[in-house]
Amino acid sequence: MSTIAIIPARGGSKRIPRKNIKLFGGLPMIAHSLRAAREAGVFDRIVVSTDDAEIADIAGQHGAEVPFLRPPELANDFAGTDAVIIHALDWFTSQGETVENFCCIYPTAPFIRATDIRRGLDTLRDLAAATAFSVTTYPYTIFRSLKIDERGRAAMFWPENFPKRSQDLPEAYHDAGQFYWGNTEKYLIERRLFSSNSVPIIISRNRVQDIDTPEDWDVAERMYLALQSRESRSTEAPHV
Repeated sequence: MSTIAIIPARGGSKRIPRKNIKLFGGLPMIAHSLRAAREAGVFDRIVVSTDDAEIADIAGQHGAEVPFLRPPELANDFAGTDAVIIHALDWFTSQGETVENFCCIYPTAPFIRATDIRRGLDTLRDLAAATAFSVTTYPYTIFRSLKIDERGRAAMFWPENFPKRSQDLPEAYHDAGQFYWGNTEKYLIERRLFSSNSVPIIISRNRVQDIDTPEDWDVAERMYLALQSRESRSTEAPHV
C-alpha cells in the first residue's frame, strides 16, 4: 500500500503560456510544488501527469517521476482534475500497485508548505475522510456582497444582512488551490475531490494566490518576495 503525490501539469496553458515551467522566484513554477512534496517526507512516489515532453524533463530534474504521458483528451481546456487523478490511479492499478492515499498537488502553488501537506494527511486519517483539501477565508464577508441588477443599480444578494455587523455573519471559505488529499477507496465511491465526506485544511490568506492571468502572476511574485523577506528576517540572529 503506497502514498502517492500526483502533480497534474499539462502543456497548453493559454493565458500564461508555459505557466507550469515559467520561472518564478528563480525556479520553474512546478519546482516549488515538487520541493514541498519532497520535504513533506510522506510520499512513496512523486508523479507528474503531463502531456508535454519539456515539462516531463524539468519535472525529472526536480525529483519527480513521469512514468506515463497523459492522453490528449485529458490535456485540453475541458479536462477536469478528477478525470486526471482517476487516470493516474488506474495506471497504478494496471501496474499492480495499490495506492492507499494520494495527494493531488497543483503545479502552480508556489506558497505551498510541506507542513501543510503533512497536516492534510494527518487530518484525512484522523477524521476518516474521503478527501481533505486546502481552503482559505474570504477577505470580506460574502453575506454582504453586491450585484448589479438589470437597471444598472447596485443591489445586495442578501438585503436582510444590511443592518448586521460583518463580525456577526458566518465566516466563508474558498478552495485555496494548493493540494487535495484522498483516501483512494473512499474517493472512488463518489470520484470527486469535493464530496459529502470532505474536510478542510485551513491556510492563511497571505499564502494563497490563484494564478490564472498575468495580473495574478505579478501579485504572486510580489507576495513571494514579501514572504521571503519576512522569513529571512525571522531567521536572523538578534543583536546583543
